[in-house]
Amino acid sequence: MNLSLSRQRLDFWTVVTIAIIVMLSLLLILPILRVLLLGFIDPDTGQFTLGNFIEVFTRNYYVNGLKNTLFVGVLGTIGACLIGVPLAFFTTRFIVKGKALISTLAILVLVSPPFIGAYAWIMILGSNGVVTNFFGNFGLDVPTIYGAHGIILVFSLKFFPFIFLMTQTALNAVNKSLEDAAENLGCSPWQRFYKITLPLVFPAVSTGAIICFVLAIADFGTPAILGRGFRTLSTIALSAYRSELGGPPTMAVTVSILMMAISMLALLAQRRILSKRRYASSLTNLPVPVRLKGWKNALVHVLSHGIVILAMIPSAVVVYTSFLKTNGPVFVGGFGLESYQRIWRDAPEAITNSFLFAITAVVFITIASGLISYVIVRRETRAAASIDFLMMVPYLVPGVVMAIGFVTVFRNGFPDVFSAATLLIMIYFIRRLPYGVRSTTSSLRQIKPSLEEAAVNLGATPLGAFMKVTVPLILPGIIVGSLMSFITAINELSSTLIIYDSGTITMPVQVYVAVLDGEFGIAAALSTILLLSTGVCVYAVFRFTENRDSAFL
Repeated sequence: MNLSLSRQRLDFWTVVTIAIIVMLSLLLILPILRVLLLGFIDPDTGQFTLGNFIEVFTRNYYVNGLKNTLFVGVLGTIGACLIGVPLAFFTTRFIVKGKALISTLAILVLVSPPFIGAYAWIMILGSNGVVTNFFGNFGLDVPTIYGAHGIILVFSLKFFPFIFLMTQTALNAVNKSLEDAAENLGCSPWQRFYKITLPLVFPAVSTGAIICFVLAIADFGTPAILGRGFRTLSTIALSAYRSELGGPPTMAVTVSILMMAISMLALLAQRRILSKRRYASSLTNLPVPVRLKGWKNALVHVLSHGIVILAMIPSAVVVYTSFLKTNGPVFVGGFGLESYQRIWRDAPEAITNSFLFAITAVVFITIASGLISYVIVRRETRAAASIDFLMMVPYLVPGVVMAIGFVTVFRNGFPDVFSAATLLIMIYFIRRLPYGVRSTTSSLRQIKPSLEEAAVNLGATPLGAFMKVTVPLILPGIIVGSLMSFITAINELSSTLIIYDSGTITMPVQVYVAVLDGEFGIAAALSTILLLSTGVCVYAVFRFTENRDSAFL
């Protein structure tokens, strides 16, 4: 009787749940705990100490890095809000021609490689940029893109789609009678917006803002390329890690812990603010876009399309530059394919590695996301709730932190059995797994459990019911999640820079190195390949999902 009872408890999905917990413990919890532990270890004596954190908070080098990180993170987020919220309001409250095009371009901006924007703006406003040289011909000095202001500009134009898409969805669900009542009471359009509309969509705006802030403080490529001496915590962490090679990376880890703490505090602050107020609104009397006339209509169209066109300029510049004729690293005028010839001749392994590592990681993500989503949605247990919570962690942990954790656990803590390629695939897998799980979970919640139960009652095994009934029904969600995982994995830079070696260089790393070396032709050609790969995946996502905006959030 006891044996029969134990078999019933240890069913197929219980075994899967245990396997998922073991996997997350090894690939997620253990590296993060290792990072946290190393931050309290004295590198010389191996004893517990708070000296690492004391040094971070007292030495100007680290304090300035912290101030710089918060400065560009906060202002970049504010800039994204100042762009995203008005754009969302214009496209939901007024009839704007080409609204679908605006959303599509915003999504392309969102999923394009983050460091490409920084590189492209160098081509425009760098020391030898197109705009800089144009005004220089007239004796006018234009401020270059280097420094904090350039980083803030790139962050604002890169991350505003988070604000725009989330706010747009929320604005479409606002009860119009609330705004009408404010208008009847004599409120001006501006008063109606900030007293009624904005508070109703504040949860969406704040959620998008938190995502922007977390991504901004974790971003490595933009401050590394545009900083020119302006250091942030992400660039300091990588520099500290490289200087500590051969010993425990205590200072790199300590800086990384500080980055994680900032992300966690920002998330907790947002949730605390939301918990104090109620934002619910009945989904009735939804707003209807109105048609503007005259100069107002022209202004709304110019601003709406101008914003996304401005944000797409870096991508257009990259593609254009890749077809310019070059002689080595120098552009010589006219058009040619020399840059592409050079990457096929000098850097073919970067292209091969990028696709190989990303596709391999996505294969595992596809399998794991289906099983994890089923456990989260169908198994109402504490273990399932814990797994659901852990799926949020990779969003909050910067790539530099995860990479340092992987190196200290799997390279320094284990025998030398994990190659750089294996570690890269593992870290791509765990960092991008939430994209697959989130998309698949959304699809699975729409499927009634009775369909699977009927299959089991007819004699199918739990695995058989899952494969033959559930998987075909949630296949679009699985495909969308896999494509999103691929887009983000193939563009991964910060964690790759710590783990890669000469045989595992990827396209993002090659672009980063090429920009630092002044090889803008090679950087443009590789970036164009990345943009093309991303664009193809975005098109595929559009084909497999009806709500294209939500698929990317």
